[in-house]
Amino acid sequence: MKINTQTQLIHSPRKAPQLLNSIQPPIYRASTIIFENTDALFNRHWTDAYDYSYGTHGTPTTFTLGDNIAQLEGGEYCLLAPSGLSAINLVNSCFLAHGDEVWVADNIYGPNMEHLRNLESRYGIAVKVYNPIDVESFKPSDKAKLIWLEAAGSVTLEFPDLTNLVKKAQTHKILTALDNTWGAGLAFNAFDFGTEHLAVDITVHALTKYPSGGGDILMGSVVTKNKDLYHKLFRMHAIQGISISGDDTAQIQRSLSSMELRYTHQSKSALTLLSWLLQQNEFAQVLHPANPKSAGHTFWKEVCRSELSAGLISVIFDKKYNLQDIRNFCDALNLFKLGFSWGGPVSLVMLYQLDQMRELAHPHLQEGILVRFCIGLEYPQDLMKDIQQALKIMQQQKIE
Repeated sequence: MKINTQTQLIHSPRKAPQLLNSIQPPIYRASTIIFENTDALFNRHWTDAYDYSYGTHGTPTTFTLGDNIAQLEGGEYCLLAPSGLSAINLVNSCFLAHGDEVWVADNIYGPNMEHLRNLESRYGIAVKVYNPIDVESFKPSDKAKLIWLEAAGSVTLEFPDLTNLVKKAQTHKILTALDNTWGAGLAFNAFDFGTEHLAVDITVHALTKYPSGGGDILMGSVVTKNKDLYHKLFRMHAIQGISISGDDTAQIQRSLSSMELRYTHQSKSALTLLSWLLQQNEFAQVLHPANPKSAGHTFWKEVCRSELSAGLISVIFDKKYNLQDIRNFCDALNLFKLGFSWGGPVSLVMLYQLDQMRELAHPHLQEGILVRFCIGLEYPQDLMKDIQQALKIMQQQKIE
């Protein structure tokens, strides 16, 4: 059939073979997916392992990354979302309804708490707060449907009593969801941890951090081993129209091969920095799971393989230093850049006022303003020098 040039540009008569072996898998960019015939259209179901029906439901590019993230986390099924917070919201939207009770750690990721408080005020979901290092503070009622776990906790880095919290939740038939961004699937296996081989029901992972590794891609994941939970999540994923870019997916896929090397390096650098920070008089407290004086240290040693940890350290300045002093310190840093997130090549710093972030009493934390260091790939001794010179400038400005 002879066709017009314009039509030829859309329906090319020649097509290069699509099969090619390469180190990186091909990138598929698709909204519409073409069915071979009506049998292919109708003899399919959204629960099929690889249902290629529309771009939001998955392409070879997204399924490949999803399979790799599921394997990394120790799960079976994975859904991808545009950000870590989007993945968190998917779980909340899927499993919480009016009258339900959800339990969250007092040190939970702030935007998750904000989202849950919004659900509480608008839809009548009861938000209850527990102390992650005190399992007795977790007192679920018969309305409890979900507990959020975070190992280690956001900003203050307490490692929770993961073993007993999960066991208690299972006794009460409460769904367990772990924000596993800190552990990244490398520090421990959330679906097989501890001497009793316990498992959470769901993990959420901000792939923005270590899987991306470049500080340039936003993405999140939800992983489970339970097919029924996966199908519920998949339906909500579809209803909400959650989708991600094939190009972004390929970028994270490309970074996965170096992820463990980067994580291990940053973990070692953080431990090197930890030893040095503990000797500095300006800090009332240095927070890191490997510090025996940090809350949850014992729980961390019980759960984490080879005592690995993410490259995060928080310090609480002596209370004689006020907010302006701490701002001067942060502004004086050169290698550490002021910014949110972590897991990339550049070290980051951020300051926090804990009294504005916590709902429960926190006697295990000293008074003072907290600064969190996110260790990048720089030489750790250079990072120490940077902190040292910034402390000196802070002291000089305080005298003046």
